[in-house]
Amino acid sequence: MGHMSQTPVLEGGQDKTMVLNMGPQHPSTHGVLRLLLEIDGEQVVRMVPDIGFLHTGIEKTCEAKFYQQVVPLTDRIDYLCPMVNNLCYVLAVEKLLGMDIPPRAQWMRVMLAELQRMSSHLVWLGTHALDMGAMSVFLYCFREREDLLRIYEMVSGQRMMTSYFRIGGLALDPPLGFFDAVKKFLGTFSEKIDEYENLLTGNFIWVDRLKGVAHLSAEDAIAMGVTGPALRASGVDWDLRRDIPYSGYENFKFKVPTSKDGDVWARYVCRIEELRQSREIAKQALDGLPEGPTKADAPKVVLPDREKMKTEMEALIYHFKIVTEGFAVPAGEVYQAIESPRGEMGYYVVSDGTAKPLRVHMRSPSYANLQALAKMCEGKLIADVVAAIGSIDIVLGEIDR
Repeated sequence: MGHMSQTPVLEGGQDKTMVLNMGPQHPSTHGVLRLLLEIDGEQVVRMVPDIGFLHTGIEKTCEAKFYQQVVPLTDRIDYLCPMVNNLCYVLAVEKLLGMDIPPRAQWMRVMLAELQRMSSHLVWLGTHALDMGAMSVFLYCFREREDLLRIYEMVSGQRMMTSYFRIGGLALDPPLGFFDAVKKFLGTFSEKIDEYENLLTGNFIWVDRLKGVAHLSAEDAIAMGVTGPALRASGVDWDLRRDIPYSGYENFKFKVPTSKDGDVWARYVCRIEELRQSREIAKQALDGLPEGPTKADAPKVVLPDREKMKTEMEALIYHFKIVTEGFAVPAGEVYQAIESPRGEMGYYVVSDGTAKPLRVHMRSPSYANLQALAKMCEGKLIADVVAAIGSIDIVLGEIDR
């Protein structure tokens, strides 16, 4: 009932406009989104997004968990890039703890985050193409995504909800054969991106459906808090990996793709180039991976190795205490932002000095980016609404939370 009471209401004018429900079960809305469209013939006069169908109360749930128990919750917000959410949260808590992370763990985090960015962009490209009627690209994209999911399963035991980044480092050392699998994937991925482009970039139907559609100016994008590829495609050169580096990103060389066009086509071109750049970053991380531990030396926070736990009494005691009682985090508040595939993902974490967070708030990029949809579509054709939705690449799990 609480949700229904806040449902937006649109009323059509007499005999002139009509109110149309798009969703909430529309297959092209990348999650359960309802759009109320006021249309005049084929033209969208007004649009109001109605969100909240996937609301789980995940931020409130965090307050009832130990700090280390929040990690699996972060996987489930933006379910297309769980490790990126893991990273943002653990960086925030590590900042409160004043903890130094070993270089090997930092580089591994960068490599896996970039593989996750590729995986997320592949889902975007496949579904966006499917929305536009290009069937085969979806199959190509999911072929490569399957390889990436196998790599994630190899390193964490889980294809999607990995919970692999932990406060203090990584859950486990990578297994035998892991680096070979990553090297093999990165070795062939450039050719695969060329395949997607051969199917789409020169395809005149694809170009006609995307060029000049759903324009968003740089001023409007900034005013509405739009971030990520949707902002860069409007001509704003801003990427947190380069401009406010975290987790060792300052050690990597890469280009930030931008465009001045601000339409669906520009957002497509920017993300395709991001696939190439993510491959370069992951390759640099693989080739230059430092030796050393993958966990910080903090026995009261980081779980001891399994073998140590079986042979040393002190390690067993620490393990028992961390699992049953958690660990206290110094009182304070912190905001940590990172560049997710969709834009600025931020975690605001408040500690009252106990083993459970007082507050965890997620600043999700899709939530801000969705605001721009009405600006893109009002005054334009109803047929272009689906193209606009696909081009901002929203995930409803992180909008509703």
